[in-house]
Amino acid sequence: MKKIGLLGGTFDPPHVGHLMIANEVLDQMNLDEIWFIPTNEPPHKKSAQSSNEHRKNMLDLAIQDNKRFRVQTIEFDRLGKSYTIDTIRELQTMYNYTFYFIIGADMIEYLPKWHRIDELMNMIEFIGVKRTNYKEDTPYPLTLLQIPIIDISSTDIRQRIHHHRTVKYLVQDNVYAYMKEHHLYGL
Repeated sequence: MKKIGLLGGTFDPPHVGHLMIANEVLDQMNLDEIWFIPTNEPPHKKSAQSSNEHRKNMLDLAIQDNKRFRVQTIEFDRLGKSYTIDTIRELQTMYNYTFYFIIGADMIEYLPKWHRIDELMNMIEFIGVKRTNYKEDTPYPLTLLQIPIIDISSTDIRQRIHHHRTVKYLVQDNVYAYMKEHHLYGL
């Protein structure tokens, strides 16, 4: 049975930190693939600044060199807030795979506030990765991985662009070219 890691987020824009997390989890957990799941409307933050189409296109560009990465747009078809439990339930109906949900330390702290978290914990194993300035304390069971820490966020990248600062090496060149071509984030 295939073992699939799921990495959700707004990916607004996707950056090398996302790719590094995915690659490290793929390797350390001996998974077959990582699926990037861009959210339609996240329940815990504002909607994405870029359209679903732009975020998917940027993700496609970001992962094009890794045959074990793919984009799963299941949440784009859902109206309203995207809850992880609905996504997992739907994926488990569609595929006979073992799924692992990957979260950063910022989300580990937030787990008690997740929609129907107790039920979700019975459906899927969570994999947590460390991140600077966050605690990994949670009452919920998860596999915590130590990976090289690159403290990058999409919010920081958008702010850097807004302040006319470089984002070189934070996003891949092809993603940056796409952002510039489509005038995303004020480029």
